[in-house]
Amino acid sequence: MIWLGIETANAPLSIAIVKDGKVVAEVVQNIKLTHSVGAMPAIEEVINKAGITSAEIDAIAVSEGPGSYTGVRIGVTLAKTLAWSLQKPLVGVSSLKVLAANVRVSNYTVCALFDARRQNVYAGVYEGITQTPIIEDHHDHIDGLLTNLDALKRPVLFVGTDVEVYFEKIQEVLGERAVRVPYTLDLPRASELIAVAEVQELPSVDAVHAFVPQYRRIAEAEANWIKEQKKEQQ
Repeated sequence: MIWLGIETANAPLSIAIVKDGKVVAEVVQNIKLTHSVGAMPAIEEVINKAGITSAEIDAIAVSEGPGSYTGVRIGVTLAKTLAWSLQKPLVGVSSLKVLAANVRVSNYTVCALFDARRQNVYAGVYEGITQTPIIEDHHDHIDGLLTNLDALKRPVLFVGTDVEVYFEKIQEVLGERAVRVPYTLDLPRASELIAVAEVQELPSVDAVHAFVPQYRRIAEAEANWIKEQKKEQQ
């Protein structure tokens, strides 16, 4: 079975082809190139390097969020367009779980983290080996996340390029229980995305139409509108 994986949820970009449980071709990059410009050429590149045609792809996996609104939207739009045009099933995977998949280590809790600005984060907390969620993917102030992690009383591995923004504060709260993974594990990989997706049940091709991103928070414009409505009602 041949999978195409598309990971564009944040600044890093990763595209992969996996065939019968083997990584055939993969692009992983973290450069200043917008996904609207770089994603489709990267998809074409890995397909060509894999020596296949797009018609030979059996299923598509995409990082469904949370993360950058623009990044998530671009990846999901590309994946849906390809899945429908090729008539292939589409599987969505949490972008936080994709990142946590880089760190399958026993005896550790893994916290995957993205910066959401203004001291807010997107975070998901998982068992290292099984990737069972301990704290579901959510949006929170960094202080709220650290309060919940402190209550676990466990060593925690932090993964993600944005961890460095908060690691001094993380260490203040968790002390030696806070462990930073090597920087080589900080970028999400589309091959790991596929590895998570392929153990899920394949949806029907018709389900592609109903597939939507999982932002885990409302857009800022919508939040401001709600705030204004509440003021008017007071």
